[in-house]
Amino acid sequence: MAGHVLVCVTGQKTCEALIVEGARIAKENGSELSVLHVVKPGASLLGNATEGEALEYLYKIATQHDADMSMIRSDNVESTIARQAEKLGARFLVIGKSNGSKEKSFQAKIEMLLPDVEIKMVYS
Repeated sequence: MAGHVLVCVTGQKTCEALIVEGARIAKENGSELSVLHVVKPGASLLGNATEGEALEYLYKIATQHDADMSMIRSDNVESTIARQAEKLGARFLVIGKSNGSKEKSFQAKIEMLLPDVEIKMVYS
């Protein structure tokens, strides 16, 4: 197997596009696929019906693509993603793309933490 594909999602149904792209990459490379959602400690998923519904939907999408889906609570999203990627032996990381400057900082931190992982940004 040629490395693992790790897809990072938020609590939005539009992240389906990231899982689909991750599945495509995994199939092309004979890789396993995992989906990760990092949530801040203290954040209530049960109190946010929209996010809970979206995560349930994304779990179903992940399952349809033979992927496992994990949720980890952490204050440091970037280092948590990096630890999970290293634990899985990820060769590819799929993350969402938007037009914000906060996203560029996030991407730069991820690239610094995972210099040997190919990062694919997908509009979601």
